[in-house]
Amino acid sequence: MCGIVGLYLKNPELDARLGRLFVPMLVEMTDRGPDSAGFAIYHDAAQPGRAKVTAFHPDPGFDWPGAAAAAERAVGQAVEARVADTHCVLESGADPAALAEALEAQDQRLQVVSVGELIEIYKEVGTPECVAKRFRLEEMTGSHIIGHTRMATESAVTTAGSHPFSTGRDLCLVHNGSLSNHNNLRAWLSAHRGIRFRTENDTEVGAAYITSRLAEGRSLHEALEDCLGALDGFYTFVAGTRDGFAVLRDPIACKPAVLAETEDYVAFASEYRALARLPGIDGARVWEPEPATVYSWGGRKHAA
Repeated sequence: MCGIVGLYLKNPELDARLGRLFVPMLVEMTDRGPDSAGFAIYHDAAQPGRAKVTAFHPDPGFDWPGAAAAAERAVGQAVEARVADTHCVLESGADPAALAEALEAQDQRLQVVSVGELIEIYKEVGTPECVAKRFRLEEMTGSHIIGHTRMATESAVTTAGSHPFSTGRDLCLVHNGSLSNHNNLRAWLSAHRGIRFRTENDTEVGAAYITSRLAEGRSLHEALEDCLGALDGFYTFVAGTRDGFAVLRDPIACKPAVLAETEDYVAFASEYRALARLPGIDGARVWEPEPATVYSWGGRKHAA
């Protein structure tokens, strides 16, 4: 079943409240996805010329300082590490792909989940409320955030299998539904675009396809339009980039979805009740996204 929520702040004055506004949205989707949850947040820009790599390890006692030191020796540049429960954000001026490779080479259970100047992804097994508390989501600030609550019906309940997924710099994707051609597309993207896959989840394939289109110069809006011809199945996508936010439902649109927009924000949820506590929601434009139609917003600026 699964639940999706997203919040894109058009008004920077709300950035300090992003986490507080978002937690009730995520928790409200618990009955759609009680086994695991996650979110991609865009905030705390890396210094110019540097990037952030977010990784997780299932052992809460994992030696992240040691891993950062080993990665620093491997890439030949300083690596700063900030630990958050089972996750760690590592910032460096090194090539982020090389840093990710150096981290994952140390332990097969360690997995990089996002790379970019702004994006950080946090996800774990447990109820949305527990996940939000573990990562102190309520205290986080930022410009936009996309979250997912998972009910695993076709695979094991694991951190790696939880959403969001990221396969490109500052890109994230969450998905409610199922793709029928993801195995063939995975093989093609791996062979022809050199994209490395870390899980068997079909959403990671969707993210990789969007990444491949962005790499060819398409905008986020255009890349999602391209999904309509390339992806078979039924799906609701919510995607984010460093300055953008977009929604797409497949041509059948059997999965529930609702959008709300005010002068201050754009919000998405699988059900309206997740939006009901947002400020100004009574005066918002609220609508059900049309099938096979991309809705996108962008233009946020971020200071380092």
